[in-house]
Amino acid sequence: MSTYTPKASEIERTWHVVDAEGLVLGRMATEVANLLRGKHKPTYSPHIDTGDHVIIINADKIVLTANKAERKNVYRHSGYPGGLKTKTYADLLADRPAEAVRSSVRGMIPKNRLGRQQINKLKVYAGPTHPHEAQQPQPFAIDHARAHTD
Repeated sequence: MSTYTPKASEIERTWHVVDAEGLVLGRMATEVANLLRGKHKPTYSPHIDTGDHVIIINADKIVLTANKAERKNVYRHSGYPGGLKTKTYADLLADRPAEAVRSSVRGMIPKNRLGRQQINKLKVYAGPTHPHEAQQPQPFAIDHARAHTD
């Protein structure tokens, strides 16, 4: 029995819309990362990009549990000595909510060429509208009872 490897012509990509309103950031990010990687498909292969396109709307209404918005920090470094910049998640969600969601999903996919190819299929919008109506996105429901455990 030989191992099945999907060919590029056999890969079917669909579009999913995730409404992030009231969802927990980390739990939503794992579900989205699995969609981007293609782990929900029977043709999944770890070395080939078989994932789907994902659109996240209402990123500004995402939730962090256990007071993490004020406690947890986000770090950036300019590359120069003393160039470490620190921000809380509450500040980042207030300033750039789409970037907070995007970086959380980015941390859950591979850090190589394949991961860069997969993250390009993620579109994040702070508000409820998006310009991708032509692709006929399928709504993707994340179980709210499982995702929000306070």
